[in-house]
Amino acid sequence: MKKKIHQLLVFSFLILLSSCSKDAYDDYYERPDSLEPPIYQRLESLGNFKNLLVLIEKAGYKDILGKAGYWTMMAPNDEAFTKYFQEQGITDVNKIDAETAAKIVRYALIYNAFRTEQLSDYQSATGWVTDNAFRRRTAYYDGFVNKTINGESKVIVGANRNGAYAIGDNNNKYISYFTDEHFAAKSLSAVDFNYFYPNAQYSGFNVMDSKVTQADIVAENGIIHEVNKVNLPLPTLEQYLQQNPKYSKFRELLEDHGLVSYYFNQDVTNTYRNYTGKSDNVYIKFYDPTLSFSPNNENYLKQADNDGQSDFYTMLVPENGPLQEFIDKVLLKNYTSLNVLPQYIFRDFINAHMVQNAVWPSKGPAYSNALNENLRFNFNSDIVEAKILSNGFFYGTNKIQKSNLFYSVYTSAYLDPKFTMATRIMNDGSGLKEMISNINTKYTLFLPSDAKLTEMGFGYNATLSTWTYVNPAVGGASATSAIARARLLRILYNGIVQTPNGELNDLSGSGIIRSGDIDLPGEYIKWNNNKLYAAGNEVTGGVPVGIVGYEDQQNGRTYYVDNLLQYSEEMQGLKIKRLSETANSQYLSFFNYLKNSSLYDAVTGKIQGVELGTSYTFVIPNNAAIAKAVTKGALPTSVSPTLQPDKDLVTDFIKAHILVNKTASDDGLTTGEFETLKKDGFGEKIYVLVQSTPGTLSFRDSYLNWAHYIPAQSNNLADRSLIHLVDNYLTYQQ
Repeated sequence: MKKKIHQLLVFSFLILLSSCSKDAYDDYYERPDSLEPPIYQRLESLGNFKNLLVLIEKAGYKDILGKAGYWTMMAPNDEAFTKYFQEQGITDVNKIDAETAAKIVRYALIYNAFRTEQLSDYQSATGWVTDNAFRRRTAYYDGFVNKTINGESKVIVGANRNGAYAIGDNNNKYISYFTDEHFAAKSLSAVDFNYFYPNAQYSGFNVMDSKVTQADIVAENGIIHEVNKVNLPLPTLEQYLQQNPKYSKFRELLEDHGLVSYYFNQDVTNTYRNYTGKSDNVYIKFYDPTLSFSPNNENYLKQADNDGQSDFYTMLVPENGPLQEFIDKVLLKNYTSLNVLPQYIFRDFINAHMVQNAVWPSKGPAYSNALNENLRFNFNSDIVEAKILSNGFFYGTNKIQKSNLFYSVYTSAYLDPKFTMATRIMNDGSGLKEMISNINTKYTLFLPSDAKLTEMGFGYNATLSTWTYVNPAVGGASATSAIARARLLRILYNGIVQTPNGELNDLSGSGIIRSGDIDLPGEYIKWNNNKLYAAGNEVTGGVPVGIVGYEDQQNGRTYYVDNLLQYSEEMQGLKIKRLSETANSQYLSFFNYLKNSSLYDAVTGKIQGVELGTSYTFVIPNNAAIAKAVTKGALPTSVSPTLQPDKDLVTDFIKAHILVNKTASDDGLTTGEFETLKKDGFGEKIYVLVQSTPGTLSFRDSYLNWAHYIPAQSNNLADRSLIHLVDNYLTYQQ
């Protein structure tokens, strides 16, 4: 009984306490008088947003903006609407339908509240990046669109990633603005603003081409910036292309040749059906993932959630006239129609006109396109139209980007169906494409056709993505795909020659030149009266390479050839042997010592320590120099000695005249000290100094003895090697 009375007293006390503290409780949690009203009410109180308020109600946003949330509103004032009515030919706000009202209101709404000083900062995943932003995501998105695709009506949505789609992302449009802080940080100016908006005035804070007349109007649920123009949602790069017939040729290249696909998506279809009550299937429109970006993607790269605040895309699009001229003169030079061009040509052409960054006009030439080429447009004379769109800068141009791929010696194979095998291997990561398409470096290209490669045993299995090679000279023996590719790659590299001064424009005389470029030297090839020889073509019975035609490109000349510049697969010793067998051969004395030494295999011609596929220079003393070496005791008198010290003397002498990992000629490309096969008594390498200038070649040993090459009998080709006759022998430490 006492317990119950005690509980009743405690309960009565709590009621009394509660009633006494209610006023204090209400005072603590009551909305402060100093707090500004929500955005809707704030616009009402300001008095000059009557038209906008009507549209907010018509768009169904009164309740949203009149209560909670966290927004920035770029709010057009009544003066802005007066101008808009005149432009649209309407009398008042009541003539604006609900759909247009929603566009105006939602595009004016930015997620999250930003004061002026915050709008220039990029919200990165690691924190705010000062003055690095000029865009923000709005509440507006296009959503589902009805399109006729190949004669069939479809409901589609655009990709919201580059080459992909993320469920739950509406692909919201962005709005661009321009502030002094961002312009100063990026070294931009009013010149950049007026390039896009020539009839507007840069004020230091513009939302597109409208001026912010009053900034940082505080509301309970966000920030209002008053603007003097009604801004409608901007089109994407894709939409702008579709709207402008003067760029229809470019759009056809982009959309009608396999770079666009439509894929049914069940999740998106379910959303559409739930939202509309309709039964249509929904397809996502994707662009080829190898393109720099998807022109319908509003989200920039999405490598970070907000990266669209700080950057977006650029597309430079030629008008129909210059593009048609390019199609006729370049793309269709060797093809009957665009429909038969390989798809990679369309990819490359479009990528040549894409930049994965915002290309500001004052800095245009400093940017590179998706092919890593500098932009080759004069932004003062080549741009006929400049637009800021929702996901990028659009530049209409009166010329095409003169891409390396379409104006270099690489083009000769790339745009001709007779050379698809050469093009394929150049494009497969070999590095050949990047090398010979560089229009800043001059090359000569010797190009074999598919027919010739097939005749010589090469092929490509497109189904299995494998190279094939069947040796027509060795009973039809076949090679693995890797070996077949390596063989073809080496042959084609023999036909790529860096020629900065057009050294091979006239092949009527004779000479020798190194293939490849400075960074990756190739093997030597020779020419004589319009016939070419690589080491494999000089083998007994080898067939030279003839010229069947040529064309000049911006970075050199392409010769069309009737044979392959074959590499040699025989040991270098066999070549030295043949050189010794000619009448009155000056190689004979050296070879007599070589063939009787323990270094030489008479069957294969292999010299111990010399391997196929490695670069060598053979410095062969002539008969007089060998006689001198015998007199000086550098060689034994007998070419076939029986005593071991004399045998060792011969072995060391031969090794001292073979340079390892270096092929030296009289072209001035090779100068310095290079190792030989010879090692001293301590196992240390013996080196020879090589001096080369155009037309001269000399070798010096450690005793300062010089051996000079004899031009008429030097520069003999072997596997990755040159064999020279010299007028002296090289000595070495015993």
